[in-house]
Amino acid sequence: MLLKAQSVSKSFGPMKVLEDVSLQINEGDRIGLVGSNGAGKSTFLKILLGEEKEDTGEITRRTEKIGYMQQFVDIPEDMTVRQVLEASFSYAEHIKVRMQEIDDLYSSGGDIDWNALAEEQGELENKLETFNREIGGKLLDILKQVNFPEDYLDREMGSLSGGEKSKVMMARTVVQVTDCDVIFMDEPTSHLDISTIEWMERLILSSGCAVVIVSHDRYFLDRIALRVLEIENGKSTEYRGNYSAYVEKKNIALERQMKEYERYADAKKKQDALIEAMFHDARRYMGTYKTRLMMASKLEEKERPDEQKEINISIKAAQKSGKNVLIAENMSIARDGRTILSGINLDIQKGDKVGIFGANGAGKSTLLKAILGELPVTGELWVAPGAKIGYYSQQHEGLDLKLTAEEQMLHVIGPDKKAEARNALAQFLLTGENVTNKMSSLSGGQRAKVALCIMMHAETNLLILDEPTNYVDINSKHMLEKALAEYDGVVITVTHDRYFLDNVCNKVIEVANGRAVCHNGNYSDLKGAPEPVKQAEKGQMYRVVEPFTNWTTRKKYAKGDRVSITPSEMPGFQDALDKGKIRKS
Repeated sequence: MLLKAQSVSKSFGPMKVLEDVSLQINEGDRIGLVGSNGAGKSTFLKILLGEEKEDTGEITRRTEKIGYMQQFVDIPEDMTVRQVLEASFSYAEHIKVRMQEIDDLYSSGGDIDWNALAEEQGELENKLETFNREIGGKLLDILKQVNFPEDYLDREMGSLSGGEKSKVMMARTVVQVTDCDVIFMDEPTSHLDISTIEWMERLILSSGCAVVIVSHDRYFLDRIALRVLEIENGKSTEYRGNYSAYVEKKNIALERQMKEYERYADAKKKQDALIEAMFHDARRYMGTYKTRLMMASKLEEKERPDEQKEINISIKAAQKSGKNVLIAENMSIARDGRTILSGINLDIQKGDKVGIFGANGAGKSTLLKAILGELPVTGELWVAPGAKIGYYSQQHEGLDLKLTAEEQMLHVIGPDKKAEARNALAQFLLTGENVTNKMSSLSGGQRAKVALCIMMHAETNLLILDEPTNYVDINSKHMLEKALAEYDGVVITVTHDRYFLDNVCNKVIEVANGRAVCHNGNYSDLKGAPEPVKQAEKGQMYRVVEPFTNWTTRKKYAKGDRVSITPSEMPGFQDALDKGKIRKS
């Protein structure tokens, strides 16, 4: 066990964020942390890291080698690449923090054990000296892993290009994953292209480091997570398996909980009716009346499951266009005298849902702008004259941040349609202050919902979307995918979301090496569905003392057999263990 949180609660004033949350992190664990926006995931992470103090509960840490990969890292421009990477070693940073604490104790004086402090300080100085001797070779090895030039170590971050900064952050990830026993990741795939995300997956899977991941990237969670912890209504529920297993098990649990509640409500209704009838003739049925009261009081009360608030949206489709919507033949796109993409051939027809993916800077957004007519092309590009285009930009350029969400909607649909505007925004779970406050105060996810709401309210038959799932939570992604799948028009979207590419698209365009090649099928059809990733578990050896059958696997065991049982296999052997039919060797 590396770290354990038991029955943690946390409030901020009258608002209770966490009520009863528990988690145990063991060596090699890969845990997905999920929950709606505002559920308390970030607060729980800060408590685990020691940045926030829990109100009640207990935190046990058995390692100091804990890393934290933040979603947004603000690195000073004058910091060198070497300094960025060295600061990522949690081991060295803990030494420096403790040495500073000892210096502060020396300065404060008081009743302290000077000899013990001096001895500890000497040990820390020796450890830091050893680290400094060895760090050079480590950094060079890490830079090789991410194909970054070694002579860039002493370059300042402000002098690097966007792509070079991304390489530094990749190297920083290598440092943390290889140096730490456990690392917390907050949206680690945000703004990364698919090739970099897949590189990160391979790194995590090969490292053996325990990871706890907060992410809206469902494909990433499917590839990485072996357990999922959901925080809902201040409480935690743990599910074994990846994200898809979590969704399936949660739906089964909700269905079972609703059936239990309905049985309880039905039984209580019948008991209450009988008690009411007997109450009017209590003398005649006094004994039965008291018995019924006692039976009613002993009914185990069941809570009705919370109704899941869902975004329920549909996209208005204009009059359908003809069969052919967009055709490109040997098309090339240039910008500033430089050819970005060439040899493009596309045949997009009515009903097609087309996903565009590729590395950052490969030309995906350039292709969208050419289709929109914002960039000149050579070769042939034909868009149906009847195409009514709706465009969604990941930068939300069309939003006026000085307006409220309601005012922005009224500006688009008409000033006399206030009720219609409010209803449209409510479908995206935007209500109250989120509707009446200026959009400059809204989060990225809330602004994305306003932009999507505006686009979907217009009648279109061709949607062009640039990263529509950025900033929005998992529930919103599911509802958006459902709406797009049911949309009668054509969808052309740039996205790094592989789950989206699989669930929505029937065609994908891969942009790479100056080309944009269209393939029939979704992302997994093109790249191959990934094999389920499993973690090798350590088994405990047991000896069979009485014959029995494991009814999970239907396998029979004879007296004297020896069997190695992993934690995930234990439920199938629990009955035999409880009855003494197997014993630890």
